[in-house]
Amino acid sequence: MKQQVLVLYLATSALDAPVVGWSSYDGTGRTHPTAGDADEPPYETGVDALRDGWRLFQASQLIPPYPGSEYDTSFLKHEFFFEKLS
Repeated sequence: MKQQVLVLYLATSALDAPVVGWSSYDGTGRTHPTAGDADEPPYETGVDALRDGWRLFQASQLIPPYPGSEYDTSFLKHEFFFEKLS
């Protein structure tokens, strides 16, 4: 059994929020995705990925910003990991 992994970064912590960034990894060897190889996300939302058979296995912790840093730029914090097994 081999694993495909899809990482979606959403606009908010809700799975039905729009995708703002993504990456994918294919352990089956059938595809060879690379960063920046598509202008459009593979799904509009995380729920769309679930409907297509991807299994959610990790979501990022919801950590509030430290006081005074509410508007600092940092990493994409609403990160969701999905998998397909084949």
